Amino acid sequence: MRYPLGVLDLVFRPADPVESARRAAGLGFDHIDVVVEVDPASLALPVGCPTAFPKPQPGWCSTPAPADGPGRWEQTVRWFRGAPGALLEPWAGATVHSLETVHAIQREVPGLRLLVDTGHVADWGGDPLELLEHADHIQLRQGRPGATQLHVDDPTGVVDFAAVLARLDRLGYRGRLSVEYFDLPEYGWPLEDPLAWAEALAAHVRGLMTPR
Repeated sequence: MRYPLGVLDLVFRPADPVESARRAAGLGFDHIDVVVEVDPASLALPVGCPTAFPKPQPGWCSTPAPADGPGRWEQTVRWFRGAPGALLEPWAGATVHSLETVHAIQREVPGLRLLVDTGHVADWGGDPLELLEHADHIQLRQGRPGATQLHVDDPTGVVDFAAVLARLDRLGYRGRLSVEYFDLPEYGWPLEDPLAWAEALAAHVRGLMTPR
């Protein structure tokens, strides 16, 4: 199966979403994921996952789960109950950071679906394959316990992208995939060349996908 493969606009930081979309198209990506609300018609590409941050909005968008802390679980439940259709993105250090907390939030918010980032799941020591059935959008990164983003060729990486694609095939997944790398040292995620890493992972994933 060949899935539409996009890229996060933060790969092109500090370019704006329109410039990011132009560059993404030139590199052969099918769409970009944007982290601000923009007019999709201005991008010349389908928008993969417009993100409303920090509070989720109703409709198909994604928001990372809030960082864990006193009262944050209740806040997460309240926010996503009030935003039907929004996708929740779990990550290490958040209120939703494991298979168990995913199941718990889904009991609190029936019908809640996820954006699954393979790097975040690897970071907390989880297995992305266990979460794919709950995903309406997937972001791809190599990672390992304690590290959200590694180069695809890093021998310590634990994400098996062939297994991810095979699991999606078995599930009959009809969503999109996006490559995500970024240089955000202010949040503890520095990376010298996110574009080169994104291109390397995209080439690897394209090589694993068979034509429709």
